[in-house]
Amino acid sequence: MTYLLLYFYVFFIGTINETNTLTIHITNIENVEGTLEVAIFNSDERFLEEGQALKTISVKVKANAQTVVFKDLPSGNYAVSMYHDENSDGDFNRNFMGIPKEPYGFSNNFHPKFSAPKFEDCQFYLDADHTIEIALKG
Repeated sequence: MTYLLLYFYVFFIGTINETNTLTIHITNIENVEGTLEVAIFNSDERFLEEGQALKTISVKVKANAQTVVFKDLPSGNYAVSMYHDENSDGDFNRNFMGIPKEPYGFSNNFHPKFSAPKFEDCQFYLDADHTIEIALKG
């Protein structure tokens, strides 16, 4: 009987994955229009490539600061990227040299200088419900 209970615990209860919630407070929103496009990545492979995020959220901008929430994230390393699609055209608009024309932000409030950031620049470890703040730049 004891072995049966131990078996049940190890193979059923012990395999339940706890998940975490990440709350992101977004600040420095200058124009109250358009949408915020937020993506969370869990790997450096194909980081920042369109369609490669673990999860994405799109929210209508209603204030100069907003909050988005990602639920059901297993413990691990993550990085967040976002941009403010001010004109709601579905694109992260850039000039002819590739410089962003719309505000953007990354976890750790990393501000790239001459190229897009790497996953390592923005990564953080999530192992419990957590809140971060990202100030838009640009």
